[in-house]
Amino acid sequence: MKNKDQKKNGPVPHTAAGMASILSQCGIDIPSEQLPFLWAYHELIRRYNPELNLTRIHEFESMVVKLYADSILAGIYFNLPSPLLDLGSGPGMPGIPLGILFPEIKIILSESRKNRVDFLQQAVTELGLKNVSVLGGAITKKTEIPVENIITRAVETISKTLERVEGCLEKYGIAIFMKGPNCDREIEDAKDRFKGKYLLEENISYTIPATSHKRRLVVFKRLGISTGRIRISAMARHRCKEIKSDQNPVFKGFKKLFTTRGIRRAQQTIVSGKRIVHEITSNFPNICRAWISDESHSLPPEDLSYETSWFRLSSPLFSKLDRFGTGFPLLAVDVPKISPWLPEHGLPPGCSLMIPFQDPENVGAAVRSAVAFNVDRIILLAESANPFHPKAIRASAGAVFCTTFFSGPSINDLSPTLPIIGLSSRGQDIKNFTFPETIAILPGIEGPGLPKHLEKNAISIPIDGRVESLNAATAMAIALFLRAAAAENLKPTRD
Repeated sequence: MKNKDQKKNGPVPHTAAGMASILSQCGIDIPSEQLPFLWAYHELIRRYNPELNLTRIHEFESMVVKLYADSILAGIYFNLPSPLLDLGSGPGMPGIPLGILFPEIKIILSESRKNRVDFLQQAVTELGLKNVSVLGGAITKKTEIPVENIITRAVETISKTLERVEGCLEKYGIAIFMKGPNCDREIEDAKDRFKGKYLLEENISYTIPATSHKRRLVVFKRLGISTGRIRISAMARHRCKEIKSDQNPVFKGFKKLFTTRGIRRAQQTIVSGKRIVHEITSNFPNICRAWISDESHSLPPEDLSYETSWFRLSSPLFSKLDRFGTGFPLLAVDVPKISPWLPEHGLPPGCSLMIPFQDPENVGAAVRSAVAFNVDRIILLAESANPFHPKAIRASAGAVFCTTFFSGPSINDLSPTLPIIGLSSRGQDIKNFTFPETIAILPGIEGPGLPKHLEKNAISIPIDGRVESLNAATAMAIALFLRAAAAENLKPTRD
């Protein structure tokens, strides 16, 4: 940046007066009472740089231009708000030069590296900067400390920084990015990714006076509420409670909901999986009793009933409940009481499905097919696993909440005089079978199959001889489909 007179007169002296001269050429007339503070800051950087590697810029004039002038010009070209958090401050840029030149602005220096945090605290103390404070620790998208405005010279992209401050930057707060000239792609990417969340408020191009260094000030304004504020509101709305001990009675109660006995006693179960959880909270909000999350997991939906409690578990405890490893919050829900079906009352008109499956996943798969093929009711035989076991719910893709269940007797106690059509490899070929209006389709138990006294009215699904038999749930799904097709009650749906 040397002009002709400087070349003639030699290099600028490494003094406070020399610093003032360089800043003046950059369009910055630093008041005489503030110059000693900026000079003392420069001396601190020079003293500790060999040990802490605070900056790779070592030549005096370059330091004044690229570090101090560059920082101060942000406050000259843009009316900086207060308070202002310097995100990723490093050795204190732009925060400390701004704090010296603009003492009316409250500056917070945010830095994650401990050795630099120590340096910043020492600099603030030695310089006596009453308007500047230091915040140690990383700012991530999980940080929920309220921050009103930020400024940063960090090298990461604009989008990454906006994502980083998602939890802490307040509504209508601004994010000021000190960038190089070629950041148009970053700006457009941020506008696209955060449409409706942030508004591009300023895009100022300038050159540091008396130099060839081109710079940009890019300013985004936040339009929405920070996730931190949303969380605080949600915690109050849902009576949020923290659980950190595996001896907590509520946690122990949740663990029991993974057993048939526990489900029966509590009349509740656990739902897991992002899609199923969202469908339950949207379609069956009245049965939702508890939102169960990790400390860092998603907030309850805004429209979730106030009656639904929120439990935030420590990560180890949440992992013990997240049996399927979805990583998404769980939902504790009420399960309906299942009315009995008495064989002596016969079967009502329509199609019933009798389920004897002992594996919860087979029960879930059977229910999913039953709902898909318009079965009127499902009768759970005494051998059947609970359809609201978490494994069954997951296998059914949530279909267990979309049908009516009845409890029935043991498969061995069913009368062959009832219109029960069993599925057996020794039964009549299904291609030659006419489905009656009133029917109960009965697959066999995994392994043993149908009891002999029910094989008389059985039907079979022909398969290639290279395969001994079909999976019982698969055979059942085929039979239900053919019955529904024969009844012409399959209606295509549009996504």
